[in-house]
Amino acid sequence: MSHTEQNRQERSSKLISFLKLVASGALLVSSIVTYNANRAALSTHSLVDFRRHLSSVSHLPTYMKDLMSDLDARKKLFDETPPEEVKYWFEYTGPLQKYFYRYSRSRGKADYFEGRDDSGVVSARFVPPGGGEEFYNFFNTPDGDIPSDELPLHYRLLDNCFAMGSSKRPNLKDWKAWFGASSSAGQIMDRCRVLVTMNTVGAGKGSTILWETQPPSKHASGPKPWTSEQSSAAMHLERNLQELDNMCATGLIAVRLQMLVCEPIPGVWTEWMDSMLPNCGGSRAPFSNNNGENPYEGGVEVEDRPSPVQVVVVASASTADTCHNLKSGFMEKRVQDLILSPPYLTGEEVPKNFDPSIKTTHPDLVSSDDHDVYIGLKWSSLVSIRSVSAFLQASADLAAAAASPRTKERSFEQDADGVTISLGSSPSSPFLIPSFVRVSYVSEENNKIAKWRMHGDFFHPAAWEICKNSFDMTWIPDSLSGNGGINGICYDKSSSGYDSVQRRLNDGEDCGQWWIYMAEEQMSLSPEVYANEVVAPLVQGGSNYFWMLTERQRKEIVKLKVCQHAAGDDEKKGKNCGEMPQAVVPLGDVESFEINFMPNTALGKKHIIGRRPGYSKEAEHIKDRELVRERKQLKGQEDIEKALFDYTVYPAALFRKDATLKAARARDAVLTKQEDIPEDSYGPYTVKSSYYDVTIKKPRQPVQGWCQAIARKGLCVLYSEYFRESSDKRCMEACGMDKNFSRIV
Repeated sequence: MSHTEQNRQERSSKLISFLKLVASGALLVSSIVTYNANRAALSTHSLVDFRRHLSSVSHLPTYMKDLMSDLDARKKLFDETPPEEVKYWFEYTGPLQKYFYRYSRSRGKADYFEGRDDSGVVSARFVPPGGGEEFYNFFNTPDGDIPSDELPLHYRLLDNCFAMGSSKRPNLKDWKAWFGASSSAGQIMDRCRVLVTMNTVGAGKGSTILWETQPPSKHASGPKPWTSEQSSAAMHLERNLQELDNMCATGLIAVRLQMLVCEPIPGVWTEWMDSMLPNCGGSRAPFSNNNGENPYEGGVEVEDRPSPVQVVVVASASTADTCHNLKSGFMEKRVQDLILSPPYLTGEEVPKNFDPSIKTTHPDLVSSDDHDVYIGLKWSSLVSIRSVSAFLQASADLAAAAASPRTKERSFEQDADGVTISLGSSPSSPFLIPSFVRVSYVSEENNKIAKWRMHGDFFHPAAWEICKNSFDMTWIPDSLSGNGGINGICYDKSSSGYDSVQRRLNDGEDCGQWWIYMAEEQMSLSPEVYANEVVAPLVQGGSNYFWMLTERQRKEIVKLKVCQHAAGDDEKKGKNCGEMPQAVVPLGDVESFEINFMPNTALGKKHIIGRRPGYSKEAEHIKDRELVRERKQLKGQEDIEKALFDYTVYPAALFRKDATLKAARARDAVLTKQEDIPEDSYGPYTVKSSYYDVTIKKPRQPVQGWCQAIARKGLCVLYSEYFRESSDKRCMEACGMDKNFSRIV
């Protein structure tokens, strides 16, 4: 078969694939229909007007000054270095970091490697609490230190939360006991209410269940002893609590933590968790007595006052063993049930016109209260304000696309390029939900195969539940939302960002962004892969071990679940309920959706046969392996062959690269005429990625490396007012907003 014929077949297969995907084009219809009413309902609780209106970006914002200084430093480095001495690593900047991997008793100190983690992923290993330096500084800057024209951006998280969250707002007078005054003026302000439901099954210290050990000391004197990442789940639980407390400290978020356990746990642990969340309403830990006694020894009656932590025993004596079984999916099901709270859980008959916002679970459960955002996670997954902010912005972007009045004007025939999907407003259609992928670092416990695969790099995280074949790319027009909630800056002429966006676009350019469309389910290792088969993630292509929903998304899923429950085993009725939600990830902010698996023990382990990433193209995988053997490319090096084909180690940087090139090749195939394709040529022909489609002999130019560093750190979204609405177009490709990439001259 000639390469030209192969190209035609690839185009045809892509078109067929995306014709199937176009049905997944609607997002949260009820959130769009009720949005205006929702904003009216929020009027008595909304923020002051300056947060709702955006003045045009006519000068360099204060938050961009450090980035511009960084760009100047990069240019200076290139300009002052002789060309023959310019190194490939010049585009990677940042402080040297240390990874302590073992303790040497003979020398009395820990051994470490030194390097740079340039991945941009928030990790417990290298990034301090707060979602990274930029996110911590951005969300913890006092209002008085923020220029008035930048305040809307600083409160975009809150606006997105209110727009996508519950229309029922709390009585703010009741919040004074929890948070006191939320502003310097002594005013109590509304917050984004986040419920975190944590799966704690499998948490332990060695072979001992975590709750049978003592919690970490809060006020220990002297340096903290080095602890291996694999020694105890306590250090990972502690880090998650620090992140949650930091969210509350911003004054924007109110966190409630629901800990799910299989059996009752000692009060000493409950009190310790409560003391770790003082900014969320917890009580600070008392100091130890002078005689060294444990202040929690006698236990504390935490029920005497409200607490941000609620421990829920989800198993009975008869189901405790099943609960502890990591393959059973028992705890995964409980997390879903408590967050969704579908009415059929109580065993009562569900009326046809039920209200999905009303939860029928026991009123003593904190999950039965009204919340704006729900987070379901396992104790080993790291949550941060960056992931919450990115999820809310991505959800608002998709909602803006679904609300676009230009959707009706577009016909699918016009967009039949294999990648463009126009979100519609059909009530029967499924919807897209931003979802997450776990990543792990190489640890001291990994075998040498994984280290070879990672080239000995301890400083770059990699996924193991997905691979290059696990996803496709799609361009969603109008999927950009500005300040003030769901605000389509691509089409809403009343939006203050509309004129700025239009000035950025050349004739014929489309406004929107690229999205990674998860075409496969994420394939975990044993025992989690078996749990996923028993209890599938709520979102196709999503994760059971870190996921989020807004209240609007939760209500849509509840409607679907109720319909499926009523249909029972009747397949015909079940089909009428609609499809499950589909997982997507914004290309320009992909690292914010990569969640650190904190024990870092996943890499270097084999998947179960038939349950590995890329399962939809397993035949091609086997064929590639046989081809390598026939050509003797590895010259009998079986260990390297095993590392390449038997283990899934998918670095975060490769994820971004593959996704970008898939998008660029898709557009190149559309824009290139058949007669312009030379025989047996591989392209690209018409457009290319300005960053990846180059021969790497020397580092890329400073601006390109600068833009990539910005995108990896999640700043395209954090500083979205600048990167989406200013006249600076240099980072459009890195931020996933350039549909046609760069023309080949």
